[in-house]
Amino acid sequence: MNSSVADLAHCLAREAEAVCRHYLSNGCRVGNYWQVGDVRNTAGRSMFVRLTGRDGGRRAGKWTDAATSEYGDLLDVIRESCGLVDFRDVAEEARRFLNLPRPDPVLDYRTSSSPVPTGSPQSARRLFAMSEPIAGTLAAVYLHHRGITDLDGVGSLRFHPRCYYRPDRDAPTETWPALIAAVTDLEGRITGVHRTWLDPSGRDKASIDTPRRAMGDLLGNAVHFGVADDVMAAGEGIETMLSVRSVMATMPMAAALSAAHLAAILFPATLRRLYIVRDNDPAGDGALECLLGRTESAGIEAIALSPWGGDFNEDLRQLGIDALWAAVRTQIVPDDITRFMPL
Repeated sequence: MNSSVADLAHCLAREAEAVCRHYLSNGCRVGNYWQVGDVRNTAGRSMFVRLTGRDGGRRAGKWTDAATSEYGDLLDVIRESCGLVDFRDVAEEARRFLNLPRPDPVLDYRTSSSPVPTGSPQSARRLFAMSEPIAGTLAAVYLHHRGITDLDGVGSLRFHPRCYYRPDRDAPTETWPALIAAVTDLEGRITGVHRTWLDPSGRDKASIDTPRRAMGDLLGNAVHFGVADDVMAAGEGIETMLSVRSVMATMPMAAALSAAHLAAILFPATLRRLYIVRDNDPAGDGALECLLGRTESAGIEAIALSPWGGDFNEDLRQLGIDALWAAVRTQIVPDDITRFMPL
């Protein structure tokens, strides 16, 4: 079968109700329509998908969101509900659902249907926009199991219920719930995202080969919690920095996502003191040494915060928040104890 865009949309339209039941599972059938909150499968009733076609009228599979005036077809439903960006991924997911064979790669190459490059800052911003606030989601459950319960003021974190995952270029697509973190520059512009795919129970990361991946422009940038001014803390992992934030909620913090990126993190022009939240391993030692040299050259005071175990999230889970509070309090300067860790 010729698997052009029109052909795929037509095949999906013939199975419109089955498509809606699978990708818009938070909705229900009402007469000749499927009603749901929006194209990203949010619960609600503002979006209508026509399930049957009429001569001279709208075709099956066409949808309209009365709340936003958005409209489209079932390929758009697959794209938005799965968090896909590249048309080839959307088409592959549609063929998988329809049980169609994979086409010849030359015939399937349609750059005009992929408005932004895969893995680019634009696609990162789009994925973040597709995601929902973290409060009350499976991502919050996951962090709770990591000992992190205070999620006030973490607008850089969101949740996507069906985030696209591909083990490698030739493997079939999968979708998993995911914690989505915005990577931003010093001006707050999103330059990338970090994805942590989760087990559907929320108790751990997904049982896949690489449950953590980032895309976009990462060098020098980070996942920021708060806006840095004269004092900030920076470390590698998101859970590590959220753990330290559990005992210093008002100190601005940044998660650089890896030791190499931590070593290259950019400093605000107003910064005068940097707390380097190190991981207790050789890579962490290397990032610390590099940052000590860079901060000295920039005239910034640098102070290392060292965990008892492998990292501060391990300390939080094994020792508890009171012990973590006491351990961190002994490592920061008196002025910052008064400012960020009052009794």
